[in-house]
Amino acid sequence: EEDIVQNGTVRVAIDELQPIKPRYKVVDVLVGEPRCEQLRIEWRRAGCVSLTWGPGQHQVRVSASPFCLEVVCEEEVIVTLNPKGRLCFETLQDPPSSLISQDEEDPLGLWQENFKQFRDIKANGPSSVGIDLSLHGFTNVYGLPEHADSLRLKDTSGSEPYRLYNLDVFGYKINRRLGLYGSVPLLVAHKPDRTLGVFWLNASETLVDLQLSPETNVSWVSESGQIDCFLLLGPSPAQVFSQYAQLTGYQALPPLFSLGYHQCRWSYDDEEDVKSVDAGFDLHAIPYDVIWLDIDHTERKRYFTWDSKLFPNPIDMQLHLQRKKRKLVVINDPHIKADPHWPFFFAARDGHHFVNDRDGNVYYGTCWPGNSCYLDFSSSRTRSWYASQFSFDKYKGSTESLFVWNDMNEPSVFNGPEQTMPKDAVHCGGWEHRDLHNLYGFFQHMATVEGLITRSGGLERPFVLSRSFFAGSQRMGAIWTGDNIATWEYLKISIPMLLSLSITGIHFSGADVGGFWQDPDPELLVRWYQAGALQPFFRGHSAKQTKRREPWLFGDTVTSAVRSAIQQRYYLLPYWYTLFHLAHTSALPPTRPLWVEFPKETETFIMDNQYMIGSALLACPVTDPGVTEVKVFLPGSDEVSLKFYGAPYK
Repeated sequence: EEDIVQNGTVRVAIDELQPIKPRYKVVDVLVGEPRCEQLRIEWRRAGCVSLTWGPGQHQVRVSASPFCLEVVCEEEVIVTLNPKGRLCFETLQDPPSSLISQDEEDPLGLWQENFKQFRDIKANGPSSVGIDLSLHGFTNVYGLPEHADSLRLKDTSGSEPYRLYNLDVFGYKINRRLGLYGSVPLLVAHKPDRTLGVFWLNASETLVDLQLSPETNVSWVSESGQIDCFLLLGPSPAQVFSQYAQLTGYQALPPLFSLGYHQCRWSYDDEEDVKSVDAGFDLHAIPYDVIWLDIDHTERKRYFTWDSKLFPNPIDMQLHLQRKKRKLVVINDPHIKADPHWPFFFAARDGHHFVNDRDGNVYYGTCWPGNSCYLDFSSSRTRSWYASQFSFDKYKGSTESLFVWNDMNEPSVFNGPEQTMPKDAVHCGGWEHRDLHNLYGFFQHMATVEGLITRSGGLERPFVLSRSFFAGSQRMGAIWTGDNIATWEYLKISIPMLLSLSITGIHFSGADVGGFWQDPDPELLVRWYQAGALQPFFRGHSAKQTKRREPWLFGDTVTSAVRSAIQQRYYLLPYWYTLFHLAHTSALPPTRPLWVEFPKETETFIMDNQYMIGSALLACPVTDPGVTEVKVFLPGSDEVSLKFYGAPYK
């Protein structure tokens, strides 16, 4: 099936004509069924037809055997689908009559596959889909987050492909293509006179191979589901961003406080600790808006609860912060402690709100509380039930100034394959986890946002941070780059990681300032604050095993430098808020690779150490030790107004 979406997008969808049962089709990511234009036949030859639409400057030429689809703009072919005949579509099968028992061998892994001590039973055998595309004249491609890699994607010929498979990867390695916490299957290609997007709407494990010379050839392969591919024809970067947002939604407009500075740690000890840190910011004249609580604020890792000894008066604590117009964010993860004495657990169990194992029983895995069950957020019924738990009468100790952090929602399962849920676990509707794995965190994020909106009667914009994400997560709020490490390399890689997110619609993103794991030296800490103040989501965060890291603990020089960086953020807050309104209405990212603003300047195509904040500010954070001056590339021959913001470390 081939459609032309009204905004200049070609959609190619391929499914089985008569499958033995429906194949999984991604739901809730598109904001609605796209409105399509009427196609006209331009000419027809043996086995080939040319179609056009609108004013007629674009054509789609379709050949039947072998199947091939070309997108033509002003007589120039710009994209070819299936140029080498590699279309892959493994049809669903009924199990063989002699169904393979768990004791028999399946050397090809068609019906069951072993991974370490785990066994994956495939209900319908192999079901992968894939296709390749040629992007003619393009050698610079971007996107496909989340990877700790350069902004410009690398040629994968003869090496590992880019993997899209959401995983909890603690202290992830840099310059690798393995999947991290979230996935956006959007590829953006750019050359001086055109920008293109390729959006592969599939939520199962996906591998993307790139050959960049002499032009870009991209191969997509997903483990299950359908082929649903959108070609975003631009031709400008802004038009590609708009075409994508019309499909998956615009960035949610953040509440103003969430664009300020956030102070977080795993974990602040108790109410007195929270009040002491809060007072420290006032004492040292450092502005901030939000303080955060990690898992230890709960009663034995049971979410929606408070430790009665450490946090006996949570409402009083929130009112104390509220009087200074400050907020509290608490963590709420998808795993639920398997505690038969906890009303929340048995309400979820008896309401059939948990994911099942392949035998139809509730699935149990291990996470922070120990033995846990996992809410099935793919169910709209479960999402509504979960959202209702945020009401003030149910979530005791919460107030309107409490907001939420969804962590561990890849989902993270400490005793699962690759520390996640088995692919043969079963969700509502009988769908296997393999079909929708990359959507799990997206669905929790959606349910949490619904809960906060409902809690306020629709009057307040929510703030929810999620670690896992998918295409469309921008509609819900913010994400961050997960468990990084306090080294210069992780500070440096945060910039291309966040820029990759920004051009794939996830505009409200940040990296843990200072590094989550290990202890930064004072110079690194200062440089990270200076960089973080110039990134969309600005939060200092660290692990419980690290030394305390409040900005005033390192001497006057560090305190003064950090204060200056945070103050600079607040000076620019009206500008940031304006940029997010622009993102919310037009899909222009607040932070942009240089080539987005200067699309014809080829020097910018490989740059990922500096970037634009809107169209008016150029940022070039210091990401190396001992640096006293930086060399900045100034694009735009007609740019005349220059003002430098910045401070030396000493």
